[in-house]
Amino acid sequence: MIKKYIFLIIKGLAMGTANVIPGVSGGTVALITGIFEKLIDSLKSIDIKAFRLLFQGKFREFEAHINFFFLLAVFSGVGISIFSLAQLLDFLFTNYETFTWAYFFGLIAASVYYVGKMVDKWTWRVTAFFIVGTVLALTISMLNPATENHNFFYLILCGAVAVCSMILPGLSGSFVLILMGNYKLIFIEAVNNLDFMILLPVVIGAGFGLLLFSHFLAWIFNKFHNETIAVLAGFILGSLGILWPWKNKIYMLTTNGHEMRNSKGETIIEGYQRYFPTELNTEVVIALLLVLAGFVSIWLMERLASTNKEV
Repeated sequence: MIKKYIFLIIKGLAMGTANVIPGVSGGTVALITGIFEKLIDSLKSIDIKAFRLLFQGKFREFEAHINFFFLLAVFSGVGISIFSLAQLLDFLFTNYETFTWAYFFGLIAASVYYVGKMVDKWTWRVTAFFIVGTVLALTISMLNPATENHNFFYLILCGAVAVCSMILPGLSGSFVLILMGNYKLIFIEAVNNLDFMILLPVVIGAGFGLLLFSHFLAWIFNKFHNETIAVLAGFILGSLGILWPWKNKIYMLTTNGHEMRNSKGETIIEGYQRYFPTELNTEVVIALLLVLAGFVSIWLMERLASTNKEV
């Protein structure tokens, strides 16, 4: 029993790590490690009946109804990783940006195959959904980020939208926050400094968004299983453009052609110009090896999931 919950915490750690990384989805990790459906069903069970059992003091029935210890283990891992890795990821993206993106590119590229394997039968209809998911993700990846916004209600919206995309495989909550202009404000500055004026509205939005979206996702997953998996695999494939290691930042400019800066004097990224490396130097070789390491990590994660299906 203890081993079971240790594995769940580890999977939660992996989900939390993915959620902090722009372009990587915690839902993808949940799907690959075999806990996605159980996670969605457990979240969906947090309903009126659950609150009634809790307020009546029927704690054993409450625990069984929502699969409490499963959720506790997974979200403990998620929370630990978000708060412990924020500074590390800030360091890695500042000092080893290409290498960091390369590893995550390998992770997500391998995920397309393993998620696609979950489709029971590939028909023309399922394939069409896969293409739609890919196109949608590619379209989202081409959008330009908004500017940073500290408004309380906007932060609630950020939390709600981001958490929905965090549990949706292939759609990165962190990248959505980049598009909404608040990734650095929330995941880097507020988390590292424990700024509860920023974190509180985000958590409120995340809580409501998670409960509402889990009901919809559970319904569509059960009713249209193959089509849903195909769309999610397409989302994952389409998100690879976000993670491409070799890219130059495009900064937002003023009408005078100067780099636009936010209230803290930091330049604002408008998008990326992607390119292929022109020579096989040491940096490129290391990056390619890290792409391979990302593939291997997903393979090991999938092996772990297949040998611990009871978790």
